[in-house]
Amino acid sequence: MAKKSVWAHKVCALVRSGNTDAALAQMRVAPDPQDLKRLRVLLQQSSLLSRHPALALALDDHLALLSSPRLHRAP
Repeated sequence: MAKKSVWAHKVCALVRSGNTDAALAQMRVAPDPQDLKRLRVLLQQSSLLSRHPALALALDDHLALLSSPRLHRAP
C-alpha cells in the first residue's frame, strides 16, 4: 500500500511561517490534484485561507489545471 504524501503538510507549514511566496511556488509544482485538495482542507482548518486570499485563488487555478485532461503528453 502506498504511503500518503506529506507534501500538503509541508506547504501548510510554509504558509504558517509566513513564506507565502514559497508556498505559491510549491503549488505550481504540486504532485497531483489530491495533494492540492488536502492542502485546501489543512488551510481551511487552520483558517489561513481567509488571511491569504491569494492562496485560495492559486489553489483554485492550479487544481483546475491539474484536474483537466491534457491535450497531449510527452512520450
